[in-house]
Amino acid sequence: MDTTPSTPNNAPVLDTLAEVLQQRRHASPDDSYVASLHYKGLNKILEKLGEEATETLLAAKDAEQGGQAERQALVAETADLWFHSLVMLSHLGLDHQDVLDELARRFGISGHDEKAARTQ
Repeated sequence: MDTTPSTPNNAPVLDTLAEVLQQRRHASPDDSYVASLHYKGLNKILEKLGEEATETLLAAKDAEQGGQAERQALVAETADLWFHSLVMLSHLGLDHQDVLDELARRFGISGHDEKAARTQ
């Protein structure tokens, strides 16, 4: 039986994942991968995030010329990157909603205008 959180748009997946990350943050590092990352600290989380970013970049290069297997590998690596980004945010007292709120704020603003506003 599949117990994966899912809806037509998978909207609650991020909410559910945020809850799990919060719970596991305070679990025993011996029992939880997420807890072990938090226990090791921000530098370890960032190291893992960098590793996942590199793997995602390499998978994207492979997917550009590859077939379905390479495209699926890119999706899997991107999921790893997102997951570890969420762990980082959690470690810093933030979550996906903060990022979604920022994206919503930027919606309808030219990318060039948004970037220019950040540099002022």
